[in-house]
Amino acid sequence: MISLTDAFESGSKLCSFCAQEKITLAEAMIRREIARGEMTREEILEEMKKNLLVMRESVRSGLEDYIESVSHLSGGAAMRLFRYAKYDPFCGSNTCRVAASAMAVVEVNASMGQIVAAPTAGASGILPGVLLECGIERNWTDEQLIQGLFCAGAVGLLFAENATISGADGGCQAETGVGSAMAAAALVELSGGTPEDALNAAAMTIKNILGLVCDPVAGLVECPCIKRNALGAANALLCADMTLCGINSLIPFDEVVATMLTVGRDMRKEYRETAMGGLAVTPTGKQIAEKVKHFQEIERRNETF
Repeated sequence: MISLTDAFESGSKLCSFCAQEKITLAEAMIRREIARGEMTREEILEEMKKNLLVMRESVRSGLEDYIESVSHLSGGAAMRLFRYAKYDPFCGSNTCRVAASAMAVVEVNASMGQIVAAPTAGASGILPGVLLECGIERNWTDEQLIQGLFCAGAVGLLFAENATISGADGGCQAETGVGSAMAAAALVELSGGTPEDALNAAAMTIKNILGLVCDPVAGLVECPCIKRNALGAANALLCADMTLCGINSLIPFDEVVATMLTVGRDMRKEYRETAMGGLAVTPTGKQIAEKVKHFQEIERRNETF
């Protein structure tokens, strides 16, 4: 018998616990939150509903309101891609809309708008972009979407406990990678997949993005972060589909998580959110950093006066 306390020590234990109790990953996560003793089930569900509403508004804002980041480096790309989705895009209209919705949230974040960090601000677009757009396509209710968020939370917790969700510790694989894993797992569970299926999809998303560096230009969560959210959303869709058609990850979820941690630790610090490597130190990246530094200096002077 596996206790609720031990269930989140690994993916295999969590799956065994869910099988033992005949519950979903979402329900296991809800029970964990109840066991912490801070809120009732009803209060926990209500808090997650609030997160869902913030996610929905951040997607809407990024797609309907032209917003520009404080640095002037980004703005409007999500809106442009979403409109393009109706013109027979190569990746398909649904994937295009999902990717645009993911970008929308990170553009809102860059403009100092309200978002839900899932798992982080830099990867905040993937989960809402995937769940909300797919929810529209599949006619999922808010109650179903909330269950999807709890499932995603369970997967995110496994990464946080056994590896990392920080770009500073593990590179972008730990941010957009985990965001993709959370979204893929939620899609699978909402589509009737088992906890094992959900973690299988999560494992494949990480395998696809293993070793991705975190190299924010000018140290800002904009370039290449916004477009990597679009990629992460597409990654989640594909891995969910592969799982639902019966394709399995040869490497088990727990081993993939452990590998992600090892790879993250092996990365040089330049590739872990320091803006000292990768795209951040290209000639254009350095020029952008200088411009941003100049603008920030002007703003500080204006504030002084």
